[in-house]
Amino acid sequence: MSWFRKKSRDEGGDGVVVHRKVALVGNPNVGKSVLFNALTGAYVTVSNYPGTSVEVSRGSARLGDEIFEICDTPGMYALLPITEEERVAREILLTEAPDLVVHVLDARNLERMLAMTLQLMEADLPVILVVNIMDEAERMGLVIDIPLLRERLGIPVIGAATARNRGVTEIKEAIGSYDGGRRIPFCYGRRMEQDIAAVAGELKGSYRLSAKALALLLLQRDEEVELLVRKTEGEGAGALESLVKEKIFLRRESFHLDLSLERKDIVHDLLEGVIRLPDKRRETFASRLSRLTVRPLTGVPILFVVLYFGLYQFVGKFGAGTLVDLIETQLFEARFNPWIITVSQRFIPWETIRELFVGEYGVITLGVRYAVGIILPIVATFFIFFSLLEDSGYFPRLALLVDRLFKKIGLTGRAVIPIVLGFGCDTMATMVTRTLETVRERIIATLLLALAIPCSAQLGVILALLSKAPGALPVWSVSLLLIFIFIGFLAARVLPGETPLFYMELPPMRLPQFRNVLTKTYTRMQWYFMEILPLFILASVLLWLGKITGFFVTLIGWMTPVMASIGLPKETAVAFIFGFFRRDYGAAGLYDLQAKGLMSPRQLTVAAVTLTLFVPCIAQFLIMKKERGTSVAVAIGVFVSLFAYGSGWFLNEFLLVTGLLS
Repeated sequence: MSWFRKKSRDEGGDGVVVHRKVALVGNPNVGKSVLFNALTGAYVTVSNYPGTSVEVSRGSARLGDEIFEICDTPGMYALLPITEEERVAREILLTEAPDLVVHVLDARNLERMLAMTLQLMEADLPVILVVNIMDEAERMGLVIDIPLLRERLGIPVIGAATARNRGVTEIKEAIGSYDGGRRIPFCYGRRMEQDIAAVAGELKGSYRLSAKALALLLLQRDEEVELLVRKTEGEGAGALESLVKEKIFLRRESFHLDLSLERKDIVHDLLEGVIRLPDKRRETFASRLSRLTVRPLTGVPILFVVLYFGLYQFVGKFGAGTLVDLIETQLFEARFNPWIITVSQRFIPWETIRELFVGEYGVITLGVRYAVGIILPIVATFFIFFSLLEDSGYFPRLALLVDRLFKKIGLTGRAVIPIVLGFGCDTMATMVTRTLETVRERIIATLLLALAIPCSAQLGVILALLSKAPGALPVWSVSLLLIFIFIGFLAARVLPGETPLFYMELPPMRLPQFRNVLTKTYTRMQWYFMEILPLFILASVLLWLGKITGFFVTLIGWMTPVMASIGLPKETAVAFIFGFFRRDYGAAGLYDLQAKGLMSPRQLTVAAVTLTLFVPCIAQFLIMKKERGTSVAVAIGVFVSLFAYGSGWFLNEFLLVTGLLS
């Protein structure tokens, strides 16, 4: 009989099967999500944890004859939380009472990460240990004796390389047959044990974690645990708090250090003979490349090579050039649009109604053409590029590379993920800013995303357009880079608060797996396309209504003096109106204007810079409102709009005076 059976959670009172809950825990970048996907397949839901903006993935897995609910918790380093992600992960352990905790760690960092395994065991949680990324450890020459480690811990221990599907079957079997194990107790030094025992002895209530674990958290001044204990203990909480304060005062200078050193000694003894190091450490090509990517002298040139071939050549030239020309020009313009116009003329006799579908701003001839013919191929190539970088392990190294620069603008290297993702979709990236540690960082990152980061479709179109005008692309690039740095630097000085310390696990660099890249690309494209298509259709309907009511002509008339003041023809007002619905919609509008030969290189550059900086699209504004609040979202929207116009005016005057791009 398994441990689960003994817990008697098979059925509710009405005979309905209750899913047993398994929580995956561990440091970031150790392969939890890969294992989660291997266990759950496609049956996954992602939602914010209640009361927070941290996303938690949940799914179902059928292992043998039973169904399990699998929860992929945010990355955590210890039971004592520091970041919001760690708090959520610990909250899941405290309140959701998982039937089993699967601790995933990196085989290459076994000694450092095993301390958290001890904390989970110390808390009397049912634990399975997965020593992951064994393939990379073996390539480095490390030999890990899994059976010996299993014997010393007294819990199930599985060696795995989940990215290669190695060990997944054994993990499933261990979950299904878990019986509690015969875990081996471990002790701290005499004084530490006495202090723990004194505090634990005063805990009378019922808790999910053991009294020993709670006592240690109280001695480490864990505020959430203090509130939990105060609420549970009731009248006895006063005496307990006094005892804890006394112990903290007596060891005020050394408690944290002593605890850390004693845990390190315990781990060292456990691993004696478990890990065998090679006589000479093997350096693989991946490790050499990893080292080169984080050093400024070599990392910056590598970054430029990645951007040139990834963004400029693959997304800009191939996606926005070759693919857009094939789909938009040869398929839609040459074949599909003439055919659908002929069909609509035959079956829709009313011209006004017909224009809703196939007119100048028709749902099919404009909205669907923009979405499928122009936006989709660019987004597809960008997400392929992004997934390749993500699967290779390059992003954490890029974060380390830019950390020093980002600290100047009030961010840390961690912000590189939402910033880079913003080149795919600013709406999605704004949601990802919730992973940043402080409110100050989230506001600065949201502002920079709204102002100076073009989404993939907008970026692809602009790269394709400006590359045809000599000198235009460098002017646009330098303008955006200077504005990004200037506004970031200014925001870091205006907004109160300090930039937090930055730390990030480095996953191994590896060749991206074709299946993973395709899965990630498909998932992101599906999400993106389901978001943009309704907005493009809505925009076409509103533009059609504006045209038949005359409001659209009036709006263009209002915007014509503004466009003229920054040196642009009145036709660009249409692109800016498009841009209000979505930035990539506006970029597609510039594509049409350039194709008609209505703009000079100078005007095209000014329009591209201004439109890139222009007010966030509806979707991004709504996400900003949800994530940062109405007042912050409105303030950012107003600032971005005014700053975009001011920058366009200044750039136009500068180009006229200098004669550049004339």
